[in-house]
Amino acid sequence: MFEFIPLILFFAAFVWKDFFFALVVLMIAAPAGLLAKYFVKKKLDKMFMWSTILLFPFAGASLYFRNPEFLFWKPTVYYWVISIVLTGSVWIGEKPVIRRLIDMSGELPTDQITDSQWRGLSFVWAVFFIAMGVLNLYIAFNYSLDFWIKFKVFGLMAITMLFIFSQVFWIASKMDIPEESEDQN
Repeated sequence: MFEFIPLILFFAAFVWKDFFFALVVLMIAAPAGLLAKYFVKKKLDKMFMWSTILLFPFAGASLYFRNPEFLFWKPTVYYWVISIVLTGSVWIGEKPVIRRLIDMSGELPTDQITDSQWRGLSFVWAVFFIAMGVLNLYIAFNYSLDFWIKFKVFGLMAITMLFIFSQVFWIASKMDIPEESEDQN
């Protein structure tokens, strides 16, 4: 939830005023959202943190040079770094990052999925993030700024959510999760 508020504020500021004003709003709202999430959850969200850190050089360059094309690269670089981390985690560390993230939630018995399936899932996610980066650049450099902003705020988020839901269903199909029985007393 906290991750989406800066994007919504960015979009609202863009509609209300212009891109550069919206960029300043985003540069204020992203760290504020990160801090708010930290104080509420008492835990630092590392993906949100890295996304916020990565925002500053790209947004700063866009502001300094008065050119939105610098910001176009931020989502792509972020996605491609995630892809590299996901791929690298297959060979480095005890478990792939995807499995560690699901283990941290404590919601699913991840030992029911084989190591080879976890590696495959990691590669599927890596390819997804490479494709998202390419798609972002395609939209950014072939459509208007207005269209790219709408795509960035709503399209990338929707595509990611659909992908996550499909992966949750795949993971659940591989697990034997006992159903809760109702007490018949």
